Amino acid sequence: MSQIRRALVTGGSGVIGSAICRRLATDGCEVLVHAHRHAQAAERLVSEIAGAGGRASVCVFDITDQAATELTLTTLLADGAIQVLVHNAGIHDDAVLAGMSAAQWQRVLDVSLNGFFHVVQPLLLPMIRTRWGRIINVTSVAGIIGNRGQANYAAAKGGLHAAGKSLALEVASRGITVNSVAPGIIATPMSAVFSPEDIARLVPMKRAGEPGEVADLIGFLASDQAAYITGQVISLNGGMV
Repeated sequence: MSQIRRALVTGGSGVIGSAICRRLATDGCEVLVHAHRHAQAAERLVSEIAGAGGRASVCVFDITDQAATELTLTTLLADGAIQVLVHNAGIHDDAVLAGMSAAQWQRVLDVSLNGFFHVVQPLLLPMIRTRWGRIINVTSVAGIIGNRGQANYAAAKGGLHAAGKSLALEVASRGITVNSVAPGIIATPMSAVFSPEDIARLVPMKRAGEPGEVADLIGFLASDQAAYITGQVISLNGGMV
């Protein structure tokens, strides 16, 4: 990497987010670890990255709050363009649609889908001016095939796929790629609901994926080597689809 590129990872304090931050720091990026409710976990991660010789800092804001997000990003952009964005933040609040509240529906879309707009939109023009950028959405196999009890989550992730494809067309001529990475069952606290028997039944590879495997793909998509890959949804799911 000829220059130090700044990378923002939303939801960077979680298990997958932390793996992504470590990978990007190892690849030479200056990593901005976003957190909202878990700032202490983000601080510990930054200390770990610094201890390994990397560069990282914490930024705390609520991506569902457009004004707060814009204010924070404006401050960050004063130090230069952010050329890598990994939109990893997301929540789930599961219920069958017949029993789902409006608040459950809205909350999940607010973080994943509205949060994408709130974060990406202020970063675009500074990124375009550098003629180089990588935007990567971390979504879910649920956004491809759906999942019972997760109409809100699947809608949010599927919406990110469509938004990413559209944005990819808008910025393709500016040296910016936009892709989505859609994990299947990954070994995180969120996947603890799946028993080994469930995983063996659902996943042809008979195991959950590792957070580092997600991070490795994102590291590649964020690199110069992935310059001709854009507008894609790439799923790591052990053969589920």
